[in-house]
Amino acid sequence: MATLHGLKPRFQAALRPLAGRLARAGVTANQVTVAAIVLALGYGAAIVMTVGSAAVLLALPAVLLVRMGLNAIDGMIAREHGQESRLGACLNEIGDVVADAAIYLPLALALVPGFGLLAGLMAVAFALTELAGILARSLGGRRRYDGPFGKADRAAYFTVLAVASVVPGLPLAVRAAAIGVAIALAGVTVVNRLRAPVEADPVHG
Repeated sequence: MATLHGLKPRFQAALRPLAGRLARAGVTANQVTVAAIVLALGYGAAIVMTVGSAAVLLALPAVLLVRMGLNAIDGMIAREHGQESRLGACLNEIGDVVADAAIYLPLALALVPGFGLLAGLMAVAFALTELAGILARSLGGRRRYDGPFGKADRAAYFTVLAVASVVPGLPLAVRAAAIGVAIALAGVTVVNRLRAPVEADPVHG
């Protein structure tokens, strides 16, 4: 299914010169990965401390863009500058789940106050999309990035939702419905990411 992940090669191409300069300066891929996690934790803390102020919510597009950039750069430094490692792979996968939770759980709680269960379900659903992608590889296939609600798609969706919640302002019911749609899209993504490796399993009879 179509996903914004398909734009990643172009995004990487634009960032490759910066990745090269960072690598030559001694910056490691793992340091960039950790920086992305710290950014997510810091932004999530800002949402909590300001109770989702308009200024913080409007900063979401910039935060997510920087996070995506760091995620692209760490991979390029690792692959293209001889820094691939098991530790880096673990940091990358765990970091994505931690960063998603750090950003999207506080964001959902700010957008739909009083709907804690809904926000929690969303955070779990997002974690499951990443787990499904990793499971596909453990089942003998490749790491799956199927949509419709991969990391880049979530970033675009919540950028629009956060900005629209501030300017001009969406009713609580509409925001809650949007969170529900996000959960449903994440569920479809989990199914899509697991379908190929599961269907490839030999039939025993």
